[in-house]
Amino acid sequence: MIDLSRREFVTTAAKGTAVALTALSRSRVLGANDRILIGIIGCGDRGIDTHMKTVHKFDAEQNVQFTAVCDPWRVRREEAAGLIKEWYGLQAKQFVSYEDLLALKDVDAVMIASCDHQHARHLEAAAKAGKHTYCEKPLARNMEELNRAFDAVKKAGIIVQAGTQLRSFPSVAGTREVYKSGILGKVSRIDQVRNDSQPFWYRYVKEVKAEDVDWKQFLMGQPMRPFNSVQYSGWYGFRDFCDGLVPQWGSHFIDTVHYITGAKFPTSCVAQSGIFTWKDDYGFTCGDQVQALWIYPEGFMVSYTTNFGNEFGNLTRIHGDQGMLKLDNLMAPVLTAEGGSKNRGVIRGVNPVKPVERPDHFLDWLQCLRSRQTPNASIEAGFQHAVACIMAVESQDKGIRTVYDPAARQIKQG
Repeated sequence: MIDLSRREFVTTAAKGTAVALTALSRSRVLGANDRILIGIIGCGDRGIDTHMKTVHKFDAEQNVQFTAVCDPWRVRREEAAGLIKEWYGLQAKQFVSYEDLLALKDVDAVMIASCDHQHARHLEAAAKAGKHTYCEKPLARNMEELNRAFDAVKKAGIIVQAGTQLRSFPSVAGTREVYKSGILGKVSRIDQVRNDSQPFWYRYVKEVKAEDVDWKQFLMGQPMRPFNSVQYSGWYGFRDFCDGLVPQWGSHFIDTVHYITGAKFPTSCVAQSGIFTWKDDYGFTCGDQVQALWIYPEGFMVSYTTNFGNEFGNLTRIHGDQGMLKLDNLMAPVLTAEGGSKNRGVIRGVNPVKPVERPDHFLDWLQCLRSRQTPNASIEAGFQHAVACIMAVESQDKGIRTVYDPAARQIKQG
C-alpha cells in the first residue's frame, strides 16, 4: 500500500489536473454551461451533409455551435457558412487554410472531413493547437505520419473520435456481447465481401472552376500539376490523395472486427489490388478490385474483398466451430448454427442479436467533450485500424507480406 502525505497527494493531483487541462488551457477552459464552439475542416459532402447536419440535430441540447469553416473550394466554404447563418444567425469565419482556423482562440473543437491525404496533418495540427477533434478515417496513410499524429494527440490530452461509426451501432454492440459470450466456440475466420457495380468515386465527379479553388492548399505536399477538376472532385479515385478500397470501405470493417473481438493489431497481411473493369478517360488510379488477408495473434484470419465489376455476393460473417454470426444486414445481425463443424447443439435455429443501446457516434463525441470520457472510437482505435490498412496498402504496392512490430510501431517485410 502506498502512503502519500497530504502535500504529496495535493502535488500529485495538481500534476494530473494540469495534464488533463493541457489542451483546454491552450484555447479556453470550458465551464459546465459554456457553449462549445466548433470549426469544420473540409466542407465537402461528408463535412456538410454528414458532420454538420448530424451535429445540428444535437447542437441545442448539447449547447454546441459551428462558428468557423475551412475548405480550399470557395463554393463549399460559402455553402457551409450559409448553413451557420441559417441555423444560428451568425456570420461564420471562413478560411482557405486550416492553420488559420486552428489559430482561433474561441474554437474549442474541430471536425476533420478533409481528403485522406490531409487527415494526419490536420489531426496533428489540431492536437498541437489544443482542439478536441472528430477525424474521418483513415487517420493516416503511412506509419510516420500516423505515429506523429497519435503522439501529438496523447501529449495534448484532447478528446478524439475517429470516424468509424459502426462502433456506435446498437446492433454491432450487441454482436460484440454475443461474441464475448464464447458461444461461437473457436473462431477461425472473419469475412467481408462488399461489392458494387461501379466505383463510388464516379459519383463525386463534377465541374469545378480553377479560379474557385486554392489548388496548392488542396495538394498539400503532393507534386504540383495543372489544376484538374476530375482530380479535385473525384479525389477518392486517385492514389495521390487516397489509397483506395481498404482504407475507405475496408477500414470500417477492420475496425468493427477489432471492436467485436477485442483484437488490436494484425501480425501479418497480404493483399492485391488492380483495375480490371473501369478503364476509361478519367484515368482513375485506385483499384476497382481488392482482396486483403490479415492474420491476428488471437488465432484467426480476416478477409476483406471488394469487386466493383459485379455487385453480387455481399456478406459479413464471423465463423466459429459452433456456428456463425451473420452481419449481412448490419442493422439486424443473427446467430446461427450453420457451418458449425463441432456444433454440440449450443446454437439452435436463427437467433436475432439483441441490440445494446449506444448514443449516435457524433452525439457520443459531443458528450465526451464535457465528460472527458473516452469516446467509442478513441484515438487508440483509430491508430489500430490505420495500422491494418497501411499494412494492406504496403503489401499490395510492394508485392510483399507485411508484418507489424507493435513495440517499434513499424511495418516491415516478413
